Amino acid sequence: MHIKYIGKQMEVSLGPLLYCWPKEKVIEFYRAVADSQIPLVYLGETICSRRRELKFTDYMDLAHMLKASGKEVVLSTLALLEAPSEYTELKKQVNNGEFTIEANDMGAVQAAKELGLPFICGPTINNYNLASLKKLHSWGMQRFVMPVELSKHWLDKVISIEAPAFEIEVFGHGFMPLALSARCFTARHKGLAKDKCQTICISNPKGLLAQTQESEPLLRLNGIQTQSAACIDLSSERSDMEKMGVDYFRVSPSGIKSVELADKLLNGEHEPQIHTDAELSCNGYWHQQAGFNRV
Repeated sequence: MHIKYIGKQMEVSLGPLLYCWPKEKVIEFYRAVADSQIPLVYLGETICSRRRELKFTDYMDLAHMLKASGKEVVLSTLALLEAPSEYTELKKQVNNGEFTIEANDMGAVQAAKELGLPFICGPTINNYNLASLKKLHSWGMQRFVMPVELSKHWLDKVISIEAPAFEIEVFGHGFMPLALSARCFTARHKGLAKDKCQTICISNPKGLLAQTQESEPLLRLNGIQTQSAACIDLSSERSDMEKMGVDYFRVSPSGIKSVELADKLLNGEHEPQIHTDAELSCNGYWHQQAGFNRV
């Protein structure tokens, strides 16, 4: 296995909240995050602009609160832009004057590049080779989150070509973001039009579980996003990640237990499982297998 550098301790990050929660619950959640040991926190709406429980000013208030508690804060942007108004809002996020952004769409990359601002590439940017990563780094990319469908073998091969000049983050725990659509699956399931959805996804704080005809968990519907039904859990792979030179292990939040998990990881606990029997775990992609497999 290629070793990027020895003695570099891998940190834990908390990804952006992917679900639609009431504003009060979101504020309560991030107050708990502020009291945690988590050093790096991603913050912002990444799924749907119709989720208006929190406005940009609310996210900035939360970002300042988290920064005051000693956290590094990154503002995450939408992963699918569908209207000029969304790009206008995105440019306001990018040019916020204080916080780095996580670009989840190439529109955000372009906006940051035009302004000469550093950025981080989220897992929905399709970075599949070193040439793309180097090009993005030349435009200002400081760190990239590896797409969830890639494996440790892919990562090891890429970083063994030459020592990267950017940081690496791996989506290590949470329900995996798999795809995005212009259609809203949750609204359609409830018999609602997307433009008159009543923000119905707020009724499903962990998304809507879809099963096969044999009643086996298959996918998780989260508005316009499709997620894995099983929770990816790479906590037992952290030692290998650290040897490879991975800088951050991302925990994608689905509740207060995600904060507890991140704290346990930071305290050196080896396999702090938090998923329940109803939330199966998986790690297949990391091992070059079908994503829902557990190796």
